[in-house]
Amino acid sequence: MLTPGSSIPDFALSTQSGQTVSKASLKGKRFVLYFYPKDSTPACTTQACGIRDAHPDFQKLGVPVFGVSADDVKSHQKFADKQALNFPLLADPDRVLIEGLGAWGEKSLYGRKYLGIFRCTFVVDAGGKVEQVWPKVDVKTHAADVLRYLQGGAGTEPAPTGKKAPAKTSGSAKPAAKVATRRQSAAKPITKKPAVKKPAAKKSAVKKPVATKRAASKTGATKPAATKLAAKRAKPKSGKR
Repeated sequence: MLTPGSSIPDFALSTQSGQTVSKASLKGKRFVLYFYPKDSTPACTTQACGIRDAHPDFQKLGVPVFGVSADDVKSHQKFADKQALNFPLLADPDRVLIEGLGAWGEKSLYGRKYLGIFRCTFVVDAGGKVEQVWPKVDVKTHAADVLRYLQGGAGTEPAPTGKKAPAKTSGSAKPAAKVATRRQSAAKPITKKPAVKKPAAKKSAVKKPVATKRAASKTGATKPAATKLAAKRAKPKSGKR
């Protein structure tokens, strides 16, 4: 597939209305060539209708758009009439322009390999050289993507390679590892105080005063009785015999 800066081959192809468009007739003009597999297929219809609806915007920029496939003029005419297409379709049954720009090669569908037309688009500058290329396009956004490029807007970057760009960090941002280290060092270890258990009250200590009182009461009750008995025994008996 041709890359930006490459010269496109000479060509002279017929449109659906029978007019001839050639590289020489487009000299000095900037134009778009989009290649599609086949007329009247669902994806190709969506793509063509997108160009149809956006055609006034292309005209304002002064950039003509040409659809190219290997279908003949009759097929192009039927397709254009059915979808009310307002731009030319170039018939290239011999694949002169298709193969010349590298839009032909091996494709794969459901594991089956075959040769066919790549759905790709080229912007050609006024000198007949490739200015921009889309190796793959989204049929739903194709017209908007090409217009955005022609208007000098975004959407001109090549297809992503699958590698993610490293995330940008501001100048004040600190590495996560350092922040985690600082936080860890600043954090004070949490120590738990051992639980203080109150000693259980001894039952003996509670009952001791009671026992003492009881003992004292018993002692106090018996001591005087013993003393009086001893005194009586100690008194001498009277003279009575």
